Amino acid sequence: MSKRNTQTAKTAARERLRAEREREAKRAKTRRQIIVACSVVAVLAAAGGIGYAVVQANKPGHWEAVKDEKVVAPANTTGTDGTTVVIGKSSASKTLKLYEDPRCPICAQFEENVGPVIRKDLADGKYKIQYVGGTFIDGDSLGKGTIGSRGEGSKNAMSAMGAALNVSPDAFLDYKTALYSKKWHPEETDDKFKSHDYLIQVANTVPALKNNAKFQTAVKNGTYDAWALAMSKSWDTNKDGVTGTPSLVMNGKILTVPGSQNPPMTAQEYNAVIAAALKG
Repeated sequence: MSKRNTQTAKTAARERLRAEREREAKRAKTRRQIIVACSVVAVLAAAGGIGYAVVQANKPGHWEAVKDEKVVAPANTTGTDGTTVVIGKSSASKTLKLYEDPRCPICAQFEENVGPVIRKDLADGKYKIQYVGGTFIDGDSLGKGTIGSRGEGSKNAMSAMGAALNVSPDAFLDYKTALYSKKWHPEETDDKFKSHDYLIQVANTVPALKNNAKFQTAVKNGTYDAWALAMSKSWDTNKDGVTGTPSLVMNGKILTVPGSQNPPMTAQEYNAVIAAALKG
């Protein structure tokens, strides 16, 4: 091989090496740009995710937000925010206040045993009944403006009861009876009433509410959610000295079984206690 050919070969080799280095440099630069771009996207995504999470965490919960909403009172109510719910014949001279919490298991026992007696007394015009609903089993203290952390079933059920009351007083009483029945009332630790579907399922056992589109829409939309909180506040701030459920008050006096601090839990006990109260 001549010196000229050798030199030409070396020059060509150097040129190929230079070109290869340039191509590799370009590829490396492109890789760096892609990595940087991806890193920026990842950082922005992370920042966006963190920002979204922070915003979501700082947003008030549904029931906290409801506290500031205007109260829509159901039909068949009176008083401030529609929290006075009185049912019975206008000719009845006395009113029995009944304090209950929808999730209260003792209230369920009371309703199962004594509810039919109350319904008969109302039909007979012996007295009117004023319902006062609380939500303390949810962990609420509406008198202090706080929403607790033990659930939302009491509030949700009371809102649904407001929707039933908007249909009629009888629909309200029938629905309340169904909610407290052995078939439908859950254990205190089972917050089933937080489900709109469950509340509507129970309502479909009540003739006036079965497949009632207006009632179902009110339940799903939370039409009476603010009313439920207002009702709960009236329970918390009651002037009767009531601190538990169920509680019965007539003539400004809490009614209990003689010799105890307990409400009457059987029909026999209830009849005796009411008979004495009606004479007072």
